[in-house]
Amino acid sequence: RRKKQINIPPFLMRFFDWLRPYWRKFRIWQKAYFKKYHVWKLIILAIMTLGLVMSTYLFILAKSSNVGMLKTSMQTQTIIYDEVNQSAGSLFNSRGSFVELNQINPYVVKAAVATEDRSFYTNRGFDIRGLARAAVGLVLNRGATTAGGGSTISQQLAKNAFLTLDQTFDRKARELFLAIELNRVYSKDEIMTMYLNDTFMGHGVWGVQDAARRYFGVDAGQLTLGQAATIVGLMNGPSIFNPIDFPENAMARRNIVLQNMVTVGDITQQQADEQKAINIATQLNDTFVRNTDDYRFPSFFDAVISEIEQKTNLTEQDILTGGYKIYTTLNQASQTAMQNTYANNAFFPQSEVDGEFAQSASIAINPQTGAVQAVVGNRGDTRDHQFRRFNFATQGMRSPGSSIKPIVPFASAVEDGMTPDTILEDKPQSFYPEAQNYSRTYTGSVPMYQALAESLNLPAVYLLNKIGIQRGFDEGTKFGLPLVDADKYYGLALGGLKNGVTPLQMAQAYTAFANNGVKSEAYFVRKIVDSKGRVIYEAKPSTTRVMSNNTAKTLSAMMLGVMSNGTGVNANPAGYIMAGKTGTTETSWDPTLTNDQWVIAYTPDVVITTWLGFEVPSQEKGHFMVGTSTNQASAIFNSIASGILPTTAGKTWQQLYPGIINSFWTNGQITPSEEESTGNFNVNADDLRQQAADALDNARQNAQGLLDGAGRAINDIRDAFGIIRQRYFGN
Repeated sequence: RRKKQINIPPFLMRFFDWLRPYWRKFRIWQKAYFKKYHVWKLIILAIMTLGLVMSTYLFILAKSSNVGMLKTSMQTQTIIYDEVNQSAGSLFNSRGSFVELNQINPYVVKAAVATEDRSFYTNRGFDIRGLARAAVGLVLNRGATTAGGGSTISQQLAKNAFLTLDQTFDRKARELFLAIELNRVYSKDEIMTMYLNDTFMGHGVWGVQDAARRYFGVDAGQLTLGQAATIVGLMNGPSIFNPIDFPENAMARRNIVLQNMVTVGDITQQQADEQKAINIATQLNDTFVRNTDDYRFPSFFDAVISEIEQKTNLTEQDILTGGYKIYTTLNQASQTAMQNTYANNAFFPQSEVDGEFAQSASIAINPQTGAVQAVVGNRGDTRDHQFRRFNFATQGMRSPGSSIKPIVPFASAVEDGMTPDTILEDKPQSFYPEAQNYSRTYTGSVPMYQALAESLNLPAVYLLNKIGIQRGFDEGTKFGLPLVDADKYYGLALGGLKNGVTPLQMAQAYTAFANNGVKSEAYFVRKIVDSKGRVIYEAKPSTTRVMSNNTAKTLSAMMLGVMSNGTGVNANPAGYIMAGKTGTTETSWDPTLTNDQWVIAYTPDVVITTWLGFEVPSQEKGHFMVGTSTNQASAIFNSIASGILPTTAGKTWQQLYPGIINSFWTNGQITPSEEESTGNFNVNADDLRQQAADALDNARQNAQGLLDGAGRAINDIRDAFGIIRQRYFGN
């Protein structure tokens, strides 16, 4: 056969002719230099040193991966405990139901060995021929492996349990050393057990037990030969070999596995042929049910996982499968009450166009400690919860509307000496003409307590101008709100923020009003204990003073008026007295329609925040709300607070702020006599009757004292006239 003649361009021929003598001189010099200075030896030494360093590193990595805890972590659950250390549930084990080897049909094990790793029972975690194939693949693919290079079962377990799925040389090297360590620590049967329980099987299930239930409706020990081969076959590619979506692919792969078993002598050809003749579609039966009974408080548990990821080095997989004991701030009674409200769709507005319900989120925090007692991040969350879905309570950034007013600008104004009866301007301002009251009317002037209670916008803008935008911005930042430079404008007083705030951040800010001016940082997790009983994390509650005690007391006095006579009156639960603030943001196309509704209110025991709104406002889809937070959000809040407040300690306002007065009831006047006469707001009917009786007795005693005094005065006057008559007129 004649070789194909290669035509080299003339200019290249000329270049090579010119280069040839120089290249010969370079090669002569290079050989002499390498020989004189032993360069090849140095190169070999460098390669060996590098190999030693890499081997040492990977050996240390394998030793530090806590391989010895792998099986224990698969068998144990991560338990969640509440604020009083009572079990509240457990986290999903993302690796499915764990079963021992004697609970799995032996055909599954034989099929796995015949197909995945025929030297499994004799190798030490790696196979030389497999490594050679991996090396060839590495060279051909320029540093990236594509087919896995014939990994052993031990290597596959190491990858599933400890590593990412990236097909790189570094990952393969780690995989190898971890596989060796696995074989040092565990027996072959233990490795096989973990492998069959820790492999993804498609359709959202892990392990052979859940796969047997998902595809064939039986337990792993009840699988037939053909079903066992099918399950082992899909391990290689669950997305294309699962029998539900791709029955033809699944049968083809099953047949390959069966033939592998024939090759190694585990079954006869006749057995294989009998199973190959079965149409897999006739055996499909999905009876898999995920155990969610212990995941009873999904929003709270989701938030717990997120906080642990943020504050520790644990990953989601570590948390779910590590067998930890997680002690949280959860109040189960409060959480249940909150979830009961969110289970009722009647509370939530619904679009008349596409029928979609508005979203909502609520959170309850202990103001003294920052401990989050309850949280719901989505409407209908407990009925159709998606694991770690978007949580509007902790992640939803929305404009807070007027709920920001106690923070910006009222807190700074009170700090500067203003009182509830200070008169503010209630009229359009030339420096910010866009501002209007919701009613589109104004009175010219209004006392501060009334402006806050009725949520008037014009006085708030006037007040921000008076204290200064920068001052208001700094105040909001001090309260923990994530403000940005774009928020430095007069709309800040009305909650018109560029990025918004979360319900968690607003509840956290309001803890200062219920805690003598000290803001408590919100947290969910108190302590984490590992499966060996070691405390690996313990929270350190953090507090920051953001205003004086007197300022917090004065603002609380005004916010008592919000809930008793102002915009929050419908939110206040019967039989309880709360202080708080509402907030509403308008749509861009109609100022009478709203995007967001807020209610934030508190007692000395708890701060509760509720947000309501459509995820994406839309005029065309009808994703907006009619009215303000006075109606819709208040109804949700009222229901939640009515369930939570009976579970609290019942600390009174007088215990928190001695002498506090509802500013709306006193026209903003705060005097000692009024404070003393107002008494305790949180009293029952017997207390009121006793107070009335005491007051009547005091009045009777005072009246008697007046009569006695009058009698004494008359006698004194009579005696005086007697003396005068005797001195000047005689007897």
